[in-house]
Amino acid sequence: MVRWSWFREAAGRVRQGWLPVVEGTVAATVAWVLATRLVGHPQPFFAPAAALIVLGQARGQRMRRAVEVVLGVAAGVLVADVVVQALGPHSSWTVFTVILLTIVLAVAVGASSVSVVQAAVSALYLVVVAPPTESLIPFRFVDALIGGVVALVASQLVDARRPLAPLVAEFRQTFEDLAGLLREVADALDGRDEQAALAALDRARGMDAAVERLRGAVLAAGEALTLHVRRRRHLGRLRTVDASIGQIDYAVRNVRVLARAGVTLTRQATPVPANLGGAVRCLADAVQAAGEAFAADLDGRDAAADEHAGRAETAALDAVRGAGRLFASGQPLPLAMIVGQVRATAIDLLRGVGVDDDAAVLGRVDEALGLPAV
Repeated sequence: MVRWSWFREAAGRVRQGWLPVVEGTVAATVAWVLATRLVGHPQPFFAPAAALIVLGQARGQRMRRAVEVVLGVAAGVLVADVVVQALGPHSSWTVFTVILLTIVLAVAVGASSVSVVQAAVSALYLVVVAPPTESLIPFRFVDALIGGVVALVASQLVDARRPLAPLVAEFRQTFEDLAGLLREVADALDGRDEQAALAALDRARGMDAAVERLRGAVLAAGEALTLHVRRRRHLGRLRTVDASIGQIDYAVRNVRVLARAGVTLTRQATPVPANLGGAVRCLADAVQAAGEAFAADLDGRDAAADEHAGRAETAALDAVRGAGRLFASGQPLPLAMIVGQVRATAIDLLRGVGVDDDAAVLGRVDEALGLPAV
């Protein structure tokens, strides 16, 4: 019984991860074929190895990793050539010296951990498996270059037609999750349900991972646009969205504090204000509209982006007004914290979608809260 369940789980993982499997297999094979047929290298080990190493990196980091792999191979070959000529191949002292010098050289030039390992492995391979020959053709360097280029091409084929589509989907998912979280908090407040509030808080603590995925998706989209010459005009739009990630991160943190205050409020004997859940739901609507504004902006639908941004502003200000009306002198501290986080989240959302400059956003939000104008 356990055995069959394991096979079902394994099959499910394969179904979910089939694309990297196919991508890596095809890229490594193509790199091998190009190195053998194009360069004429009889044993192009570094071609498929470089392709697999580059594809093993997260999207958005592959271009840099491809350069690092090629430079790592070059450094390893250089050190191995010099040391083998001086000490001879296959000796313990040669292995020790090659590894030491290669790592020291890579660290000294500020190489990443990937480059350090690649350089050391390249040098070790040359010493132990295939000592350098007197050939003037830098086969291994060319092999690594071929593998890196093939990996970059392969990584872009999936999203060649719509390189921004994965980022648009990630934005929608992140904002849907954040809006759903706020609605869970609202339901917990309406029902004074401590367990539901704790569940919402636990979910809020996991939203940091969503922000990191969003950052990774921005990097991947930037890499895809850089490699698509005809679509580089979208890089300006991508930079604008990238600059808003910080505000999104702030909003996520604010919601986490709001969820924590919600837990405390459900534990207290004092009743939860009747309309507090409604204010939090208005904030959820603002989050949802902001996500649609980002998605429309990335798709180049400027009119739709402006419309969604306007809806986000309206809902955010309604949330602030609703929360502000509930707070008065003598109210418990958790309620004050929720009101404050509704305000802070509204500000970060409106700054993120760029409905106006920071001073104007702050003024409108505080006016909705009932604070005196500065």
